[in-house]
Amino acid sequence: LEAHAPPGGDDGALGDDDAEAAAEAALFWRRCVEHTRVFARVSPMHKRSIVRAYQHIGGHVVAMTGDGVNDAPALKEAEVGIAMGIRGTEVAKEAADIVLLDDDLQSVVAGMEQGRLCSENLRKSIMYTLCSKLPQVLPTFAELAGVPSALTAAQVLLIDIGTDIWTAIAFAWQPAEGELMRRAPRHPSRDRMVDGQVLLYSYGYVGLIQSIACWVVFFGVMPRMYELFRADKHPSEYSIADSEADYAGMTSYYWTLVLGQVGAALAATTTRQSALLRWAPNRWLTACIVLELLLALLVITWSPLQNIFKTRCLSAPQLLAGLLGFVLIGALEEARKLWLRRGDTADEDSHAGSWSEPEKKA
Repeated sequence: LEAHAPPGGDDGALGDDDAEAAAEAALFWRRCVEHTRVFARVSPMHKRSIVRAYQHIGGHVVAMTGDGVNDAPALKEAEVGIAMGIRGTEVAKEAADIVLLDDDLQSVVAGMEQGRLCSENLRKSIMYTLCSKLPQVLPTFAELAGVPSALTAAQVLLIDIGTDIWTAIAFAWQPAEGELMRRAPRHPSRDRMVDGQVLLYSYGYVGLIQSIACWVVFFGVMPRMYELFRADKHPSEYSIADSEADYAGMTSYYWTLVLGQVGAALAATTTRQSALLRWAPNRWLTACIVLELLLALLVITWSPLQNIFKTRCLSAPQLLAGLLGFVLIGALEEARKLWLRRGDTADEDSHAGSWSEPEKKA
């Protein structure tokens, strides 16, 4: 380490004017980053060199621990500086980003797990919240094509405020999945919280299933909705019977969407594990799901709220038909997660085989 200048010096070079020596130093540090796992008997300045090597040559996000005054430059250089709270100096604590109050490195692992859990639950909350947006906006465009009104603005707000927002907050209490710490870490700059996969999952997968289920119930289960569509009447031309039929159709669409969001919430609680392993998600999420179902039933059956949100009572078969989205999302998600778990098992077996081959040859 003493014979090679650290990469990424203050002037941006390797610290040696000689091109041959600079190339040799770069090669040395690249080999260190790629192959070395333990650096023994290093000085505080060596720590800073090692941090720079992993940052500038390896492109890694680096965490460094230290407790002495001389460790401060390395703690400051790293993306995450970790100082000891008991035996650490005040200079090291000031330079660090994290201070371990118990001086136990196991606390770092616990902190990493908690950070991953917070990030994962926020991602799940966003995925769940976006799922209902496609079936909420489609009725507006469908009305332009002459389709009877399937969802009013008041019902959209009722879903957002009475269903989605509280359930989305409840994801903060979702416990960690078993394989959380076995996954690769999320890169802070390259891996965005909301990326194409999240949008595809919410809009092109779960949201699409919810939309199909809502329209199937709207046209296939509710009487006279297809007849009103074929009649191509403006709502101002509806008779009392037509208006009542349209209100019933709106209610079926709203009820199916609420149940679809319940299915989306349960599906989003896990990424690879089966949601059936637990009889219920965390207690706050369970409470929110129960309350939103009670609110939906109250809106459907209580006359004062019926007049405000333009809903009507549904028969038992119509209420059961609203489970279409819930059942489809649950079944397809369980099948998708099973496929992912089998792929992970196959990858682990192939990695285990690749490690065992050299041992057999030896």
